Amino acid sequence: MVKVYLVTSNRAKAAEIISALAEAGITAEIAPIKKLEVQSDSLEEIARVAAESLPPSNAPLVVEDAGLFITALNGFPGPYSHYVYKTLGCRGILKLLEGVEERRACFKSAVAVKMPGGEVEVFTGETWGVITREERGDKGFGFDPIFQPEGSAKTFAEMSLEEKNLWSHRGKAVRRLAQWLLEKYSAEAGGR
Repeated sequence: MVKVYLVTSNRAKAAEIISALAEAGITAEIAPIKKLEVQSDSLEEIARVAAESLPPSNAPLVVEDAGLFITALNGFPGPYSHYVYKTLGCRGILKLLEGVEERRACFKSAVAVKMPGGEVEVFTGETWGVITREERGDKGFGFDPIFQPEGSAKTFAEMSLEEKNLWSHRGKAVRRLAQWLLEKYSAEAGGR
């Protein structure tokens, strides 16, 4: 049985990650550890540095960083999405896009794991879609009410947690992490 610890204070994000890992038979719980949050234009760098700065642990430690990249806004808010959400919210983004026809956007996620031996790996996922013209739904968090993934009639905020994990950037990155962890622990068990 593989078990990991999530380093996050965002309970909604943790619920998504725990659910996606559980599908692969991996258990996870939140660890009360502070992480270093550097400013960078690269989600991968933010996640990698955060993981590298974590203290040693006897189990894998997982951190995740995500951002909404809006084409018409030259990729804004990108890695600054959390701050922009806190200051402008969904309404602020919709206001910035008033009268704008180009509404393509991409949610990206970078999940980093620090293994007990200190090795750090980063896994990414992305989901393309559009920014809706109004907020829809009351599930999820952050910009979920205004992001509708390609191929879906629903925003992330209109989806159940399990449904969102099938579509989302975070679900994709976490599934890559889960596959890597299972292969790694399977190889180690076979080598004993």
